[in-house]
Amino acid sequence: MNIVRVALDLPLPRLFDYLAPDSNESDIGRRVTVPFGAGSRTGVIVELATASEHPDAKLKTVTAILRDMPALPAEWLALCEFCSRYYQTPLGEVTFFALPPMLRRGKLPRMKTPAAGIAAQPAPTPATPVPGQVLPKLMAAQAAAVAAIFDTAGFHAMLLHGVTGSGKTEVYLRAIDAVLARGGQALMLVPEIALTPQLEGRVAARFPGAHIVCANSGMADAARARGFIEALSGRAKIVLGTRLAVFMPMPRLQLIIVDEEHDASFKQQDGLRYSARDVAVWRARQLDIPIVLGSATPSLETFHHASTGRYRMLELPERAVAEAMPVVRIVDTRREKLQEGLSAALLAGLQQRLERGEQSLVFLNRRGYAPVLACPPCGWISRCQRCAANLVLHLADQRLRCHHCGFEAQIPRACPDCGNVDLLPFGRGTQRLETMLAERFPEARVLRIDRDSASTPKKWQALLATIHAGEADILVGTQMLAKGHDFPLLTLVGAVGADAALFAADFRAPERLFAQLMQVGGRSGRADLPGEVLIQTEYPDHPLYRALVDHDYVRFARSQLDERRIAGFPPFSFQAMLRAEARTMEQSLAFLAAAREAAAMLSNSLADGVALYDPVPMRMQRLMTLERGQLLVESLSRPALQAFLAQWMHKLYALKMPGGLRWHLDVDPLEF
Repeated sequence: MNIVRVALDLPLPRLFDYLAPDSNESDIGRRVTVPFGAGSRTGVIVELATASEHPDAKLKTVTAILRDMPALPAEWLALCEFCSRYYQTPLGEVTFFALPPMLRRGKLPRMKTPAAGIAAQPAPTPATPVPGQVLPKLMAAQAAAVAAIFDTAGFHAMLLHGVTGSGKTEVYLRAIDAVLARGGQALMLVPEIALTPQLEGRVAARFPGAHIVCANSGMADAARARGFIEALSGRAKIVLGTRLAVFMPMPRLQLIIVDEEHDASFKQQDGLRYSARDVAVWRARQLDIPIVLGSATPSLETFHHASTGRYRMLELPERAVAEAMPVVRIVDTRREKLQEGLSAALLAGLQQRLERGEQSLVFLNRRGYAPVLACPPCGWISRCQRCAANLVLHLADQRLRCHHCGFEAQIPRACPDCGNVDLLPFGRGTQRLETMLAERFPEARVLRIDRDSASTPKKWQALLATIHAGEADILVGTQMLAKGHDFPLLTLVGAVGADAALFAADFRAPERLFAQLMQVGGRSGRADLPGEVLIQTEYPDHPLYRALVDHDYVRFARSQLDERRIAGFPPFSFQAMLRAEARTMEQSLAFLAAAREAAAMLSNSLADGVALYDPVPMRMQRLMTLERGQLLVESLSRPALQAFLAQWMHKLYALKMPGGLRWHLDVDPLEF
């Protein structure tokens, strides 16, 4: 009797057995449609068996095994199984998350070659040089980095630590070239969709004969499914994408690159809460191939691994084109009366660049016109009805908008509580800065770049084209402009409103602030024109700002690691966060308390060395009308934590809970 064990997209930690009379070993990894309840579902065959723990009479027969595309390889299934084990997520949820939506539905996109017919393409003949193509001359450090990537056979993880503008992308391209010459495939991950088209253009120009596939959540279903199948068949030689691209099946994968590896965007914050960077490292180890993690401001975890010899450190200490790093100056605003949040030094710098025909960027990582609309006489403020957050004033759209749940409301004509018509915006966002700068410099072309103005890929590309064409003088932008962009005319960056992150409750806030400011400052002076960075602050002697002035990431990183070592924070401990959300906070905290009690029922050997903290409300305690709580689990040993979580999850699934309560476990959480 042929039995197939199928992974289904259900929140249950098990596989489902079905009869499949015509199945064979080649069907492992194929999609299958099966009856389930009163309907049917699409699943993935994970195993074959000759017997089931369920009575034969209760087993249903598969509706169809879908042999219309190549089977998902064993390496891909092993990757999903690892994610299921490590992130404590049912295998069915993992496999379906890793598949493009169209393939999850049991469908296929239109393709030039039928999907089933491209199953076993032979390795190509090696790539040949492009006639007439002149490659940029490598600096000594770049050449050494390229050589180091392949000087050791098998798996090795490398941190490519290069200052902004040091030519990390050129190192990536040379490494990809070496892989293509051997008939292999290369996978390159970037943190944001916005960076994909720019990188794709550069890669396509370097390798015009190579088939390149992009993978990100913004693509149409058919295009994403087509790229998945082309990577699976081996036809795609280079895959570029955001975090989900780490799941692209590639039979001849020989190199993985993670650019801007420090970026928090590589961590999925819902569903399968995985780190694409960490999964990429595991995949490289599984395939016994090299992986390059690149950044000017590495995450402290990665820097720690490189400093202790777990990863290899490759340094690019100098800029590849510009003669020097931008000069960073601290503007002390303690005794200065600011003009709409801008200092006299920054305003003077903007005027100088206008006179010289150069571009400037005013960086404020807060979109909208103002963070809140308020009534001073009675104290009313624009709060979200569904979240523990304020509604942000978007004056250009005449709307109040929640940046957490998306709730919108019209701007009231008068205070809803006391009737006062003189409502005032407090604080400032990019829209307010844009308005102020346009009034202050009427001759300047002011361009705002944030999630509102660049709401679609087409709008984003149009904004970039405007900047590159020199048709904007002053840019007002958020972190969208902080990385991956070269603007030759940009010579001044002014950072506004950075101090708040210095005293945030999250222990990772200083790390993020340093990376953000160093990255955005690195946009200036990347060509022949010298660059300058002005950072406004009321804490001019803060060690973080002094390290920025000296361009000394290593000093900052070591001081942060010393603090974390004393406090017992990652990377010197390992964490998981259990979160619950329900109609009331009492329900959420009661579930978490029950989960804590369930942990106490586990054997002492499992609980030894694992600490569970008290359940507490989350910092954003209400979101989308649900009240949210959390419980932190911590250990000095990753294996001990994983062993505990695996057994604890069985207890959690068995807990009784009120209707409407939802919970999830986040391993290696970034958000607190």
